[in-house]
Amino acid sequence: MNIHTYEKVWLVAAMVLIVGFIATITYGAVGPGIAMIDDDGGDINPDEINDDERFAEPGVEHVGGNEYEVSVVAQAWSYTPSQIEVPANSEVTFYVTSRDVTHSFSVVGTNVNTMVIPGQVSEMTVEFDEPGEYGILCNEYCGEYHHTMEGKLNVVPEDEFDMTELSVEADDEVESGNETTITANVENGMQEDLETTVSLEIDDETREADITVPGDGSEEVAFTVDSADLGEGDHDWTVTVDDYEESGTLSVVTPDGNESADGGDGDA
Repeated sequence: MNIHTYEKVWLVAAMVLIVGFIATITYGAVGPGIAMIDDDGGDINPDEINDDERFAEPGVEHVGGNEYEVSVVAQAWSYTPSQIEVPANSEVTFYVTSRDVTHSFSVVGTNVNTMVIPGQVSEMTVEFDEPGEYGILCNEYCGEYHHTMEGKLNVVPEDEFDMTELSVEADDEVESGNETTITANVENGMQEDLETTVSLEIDDETREADITVPGDGSEEVAFTVDSADLGEGDHDWTVTVDDYEESGTLSVVTPDGNESADGGDGDA
């Protein structure tokens, strides 16, 4: 059988189109770091989201190695959390649910794009190889301010990422002659132990304490401050852990009853 030249051209073109369609579908399924897109993350009662272990405090959780889990709650018209930060060269599994109506969770520039339906948990596993900044949008119309529903995903270099949190408890004032305590609490969200140094600077004096914070744990450091060493007045202090710091002011005041009265004894 003799096939005309034009027929050969069209046959080749058709084969190229078929291969192109298959490649496009395959790329759409597994491209740009996507390992899986699935809404099979389970069921949840939208009215009990705040009581759910996964969504009571949504955010980033380190589960080991280079693997992280991110829980997100969508509601009109925002995401919680609205800012997400993960390290490069990580595998991130998103768990997303809705508190009210149907939304979507779409990370611009990637293939992360899923409907978020009340009562269901959407699950997606993604690999982020390079640092970058991505917008998060809702592509499902969800009401009057649908166009304002957005968030941000920051993929930072590995050496710039940590999950350390610092909080400080301290009195605002202390009576002269008494002692007070400035207590720093360091939380470590990573699974590996964190070795770090807590420093307190007050009146140009610096005190330091080396600590080891267990993985997914916390450690407290208490600095005792003697008001007699400071003297009366206001004294600024700063507690620092790595790149985090908290500041405040401690006022040393005169004890009640120790103030001198003017005028001496009154007339009889």
